[in-house]
Amino acid sequence: MNDDAPSPEAAVVAEKLTKRYGSLTAVEDLSFSVAPGEIVGFLGPNGAGKSTTMRILSGTMAGTSGRASIWGVSVALDPAGAKRHLAYMPENNPLPEDLRVEEYLNLRARLKDVAPDQVGARVRRVMEDCDLTRRASGRLIGQLSKGFRQRVGIADALLAEPRVVILDEPTIGLDPHQILGIRELIRSLRGKMAVLISSHILHEVEQVCDKVVIINRGRLVAQGRTEELRRELLPALAFSVATRADAPAMLAACRAADPAAEVTFLGETDGWRSYRVTLPPASPARETLAGSLVAAGIALREIAEERFGLEEIFLAATRRAPGEGRRP
Repeated sequence: MNDDAPSPEAAVVAEKLTKRYGSLTAVEDLSFSVAPGEIVGFLGPNGAGKSTTMRILSGTMAGTSGRASIWGVSVALDPAGAKRHLAYMPENNPLPEDLRVEEYLNLRARLKDVAPDQVGARVRRVMEDCDLTRRASGRLIGQLSKGFRQRVGIADALLAEPRVVILDEPTIGLDPHQILGIRELIRSLRGKMAVLISSHILHEVEQVCDKVVIINRGRLVAQGRTEELRRELLPALAFSVATRADAPAMLAACRAADPAAEVTFLGETDGWRSYRVTLPPASPARETLAGSLVAAGIALREIAEERFGLEEIFLAATRRAPGEGRRP
């Protein structure tokens, strides 16, 4: 890494961050943290304040109040010191189209104070890590696809071996194959660097990140690991059931298993009716529902417990009142 600074408890800290533009409040009383080596997804609807928060954390924008620190160094009081531990790739990553990849990365390494005798090795290493050596070596940046330009931006971010990497929408505009490559690249950073990444592609965030922070209207609404948030925000148990039984028979059988069960008819195909059965949290019928239905004479084609993903968690979180999310 770039120095021998001891590891702090949190690599990134946002504490009661607030940013106002006149009467408009973009970020309000926002607190969260990222541990060393942790990959955290930073989520929210358009206009929620994600990019504003990332700019404050990276020192490219001043907050109105609150505290931001990178590797234990205050961004406001010692911006140069904080930036020594940080790399930031904005959403619209500006790159010079008339430079070749190696020329650009060599220039950026020198600007980032990489030791002169290490510049060549560092450039070769990040090009290899970002899969640029084979397919982009010697090419002008302006000739690269969007996906490889994003790789150049990430390679730039990794040049000085920062403790913290902030990536704002690194997969925006990429095709599925390019997204997969960027996902694997970001995943490879786990344990090496703290990564804060914003993205609208929730499936990718769920695949890559250790936990998520969700904001809405500039305020925290949820944070934690996906499984923790699933239990917190979507505690009910849901099952998808395919059967020929009609709705009254299904409801009666499910209520026999648990009087609080709810049954929703979803549709019918070729005589098979689809239902969603919802049970209260920790319902004993979770383990016995299939047997109870069969015992009631319900012929089952399929029964499966639904697993709510990050999309459902995100929707539930952004419906709650701002400020209800847990503190770090």
